[in-house]
Amino acid sequence: MKNLVTCVLAAAAIATPLAARADRMPIPADAPPSFQAECGGCHMAFAPALLTAPGWRRVMATLDKHYGDNATLDAKTRGEIEAFLVRHASTRGKMVGQGDPPWLTRTPWFQREHRKVPDSLWRDTRVVSASNCAACHERAAEGSYRERELILPELQRRKKHHGYHD
Repeated sequence: MKNLVTCVLAAAAIATPLAARADRMPIPADAPPSFQAECGGCHMAFAPALLTAPGWRRVMATLDKHYGDNATLDAKTRGEIEAFLVRHASTRGKMVGQGDPPWLTRTPWFQREHRKVPDSLWRDTRVVSASNCAACHERAAEGSYRERELILPELQRRKKHHGYHD
């Protein structure tokens, strides 16, 4: 019996940090200034952990067609940002983005986390795009995606009535 209790406690200690990390993906402290200036100049600078290294390499290799825009950078800046993204990229398969270039909104993780969000909310003028994390997540720019920090009233109601968890 004592061994069973020890095993359960050990499993809980291991699982808790993994679950806690699922909604916390801050920008690493060693982010080069160019990362925020260039990436954050047009959209929220996304945490490197939101895609895998191959995904980030593909995003950076196609900046001339960056989701419909030309986001070309000089070689030094591009290399600096790519090295940072790859160094801190996810190694988990659920963070592999679909598309060319890969979309972080088309990762298995993103799809699972947002499966209960109604289509009408994605089209809402306050949201506009699934990649506009800050429209729903109060602390998205800090890398926090906790459900208790949802700011749209519709999501807060759904969270209470449809069993969202944090």
